[in-house]
Amino acid sequence: MRSIALLLSCCALAACATTQTAQTTTSPHKPSTAARTGIPAVDALYVRLETDTARYNAALDSLARGDADGRALAAASADLLDAADKCQSTPSCDTSRFTAAYDALLKRQASDIDGSAGFAEVGGNGQPLGADLAPGSSPVIANLPAAERPVAMLKGRDLRDIITLNEPMKAALTEWLTQNRSNLIDAWENYQYMRQLMWPEYQQAGLPEALLFGILAQESGGKVHAVSRSGAAGPLQFMPATGAAYGLGLSNGFDTRYDPTLATRANVAYLNARFAELGNNLELAVAAYNGGEGRVARLYNSTGGKGFWDPSVYSQLPPETRDYVPRVLAAAWLFLNPKEYGLQFPRIHAGEPQMLTLARGTSINELTLCLGNSGVRDGWFRALRNLNPRYDPRDAIPAGTVLRVPPYVMHLYKDNCIDNPARAQMAADLAAARKPTLVASVVAPVTRAPVSAAAATSSDSQQSTYTYVARHGETLAEIAERKDCDASQLARANGMRANHRLRKGEKVKMVGCYQR
Repeated sequence: MRSIALLLSCCALAACATTQTAQTTTSPHKPSTAARTGIPAVDALYVRLETDTARYNAALDSLARGDADGRALAAASADLLDAADKCQSTPSCDTSRFTAAYDALLKRQASDIDGSAGFAEVGGNGQPLGADLAPGSSPVIANLPAAERPVAMLKGRDLRDIITLNEPMKAALTEWLTQNRSNLIDAWENYQYMRQLMWPEYQQAGLPEALLFGILAQESGGKVHAVSRSGAAGPLQFMPATGAAYGLGLSNGFDTRYDPTLATRANVAYLNARFAELGNNLELAVAAYNGGEGRVARLYNSTGGKGFWDPSVYSQLPPETRDYVPRVLAAAWLFLNPKEYGLQFPRIHAGEPQMLTLARGTSINELTLCLGNSGVRDGWFRALRNLNPRYDPRDAIPAGTVLRVPPYVMHLYKDNCIDNPARAQMAADLAAARKPTLVASVVAPVTRAPVSAAAATSSDSQQSTYTYVARHGETLAEIAERKDCDASQLARANGMRANHRLRKGEKVKMVGCYQR
């Protein structure tokens, strides 16, 4: 993670772009012949740098001709970042070679992109995700002039120089590092599997990855199907109207607010618009994302352009927004500086999602059961769900369908679900199980009206009301997902927002939920 931050650091890129590019590449399309060190491990990384640079440029050439779908570019980028990560921890390896090469590639990519470039991720039908949307609905492409901003953030400054570590920020850091530490780590893990679907949109627009993570952690915890009480949905929580204004909405029956790539594009476009009208003020742009662009723009204009922390602005914002901004920026800060706070994010080799063709019909639930949890702590359900947002986890998916899966899943699928019939049958049996419909056996006294069959049948949605004792830091939305009930109904019954963080021992009125 530190090496990725290094790669995207404005200062490093600016310095290396002028001093190191010549020794890294001799032309935009061919590997360089940079001098070797004689240290095998270091030289092997330099060879990878040259090879990946050539692959990246070749992929850009193919995209420009319309001959490719973007996967080769993503693969070259992922391998280059992996090599840079190894260089960071390899003695005598010069990381500036990687930053210089990556800077040159990003500049070329930004200059090559036009409205028809195929940088979208590819779906199961071989078409870029979102290809069925109306032409011109990719806000990232429309906002690419903002990609000329330094990669670090604004005005040539590193994000760590922009964020103010004042008392509200320190309080937010404390929340993330105490009762919400597990939520932050869960968000990190979820993000790693979606990173190649989201980060390229920020990368192309010159926005820092830490900001993307901060918003994701606060909004959804990295769960693409999160829905708030107010109706905001998706990994980055767009309201229907706002989402529609930035290219999100129903497409062939699927709400694209749940698509991590398309939601990130819309998020980039929204932030670019706010930066343009709010003087590139980071805190105000984040405040608008939560509190509404109209409210924040009026405050900005009426106070003569004062910042978020100024009392004349801060005091007029809703309490939720006053808490939201430092929480987002604190999560971003921890993304950049985990070791300083004793925070250890798990090292996950998620890699670029692979395309798995189903050999037989299955569901996300069945596939999760069949795969087991080899290689991960909590199993593969969340990664499969996030990477394939169009599918309900209980619905049957036909054989021949192509799913996105983490690379590690490819061999697990073969070993556990294809070559192990007993395991596959077990998974199918479990996934097919349904709770029985309970029929009330009522002998009605003669003084009562007869009970109809419809009234005597309790459906899945007619569960009894009971009390649930909350775990520390979980939300109503998380409880609702685990108990198979409606988050908005649960939120209304308890008079709170679905993404409200609960205290340990707090009692929740469970309405329409399974008691298990």
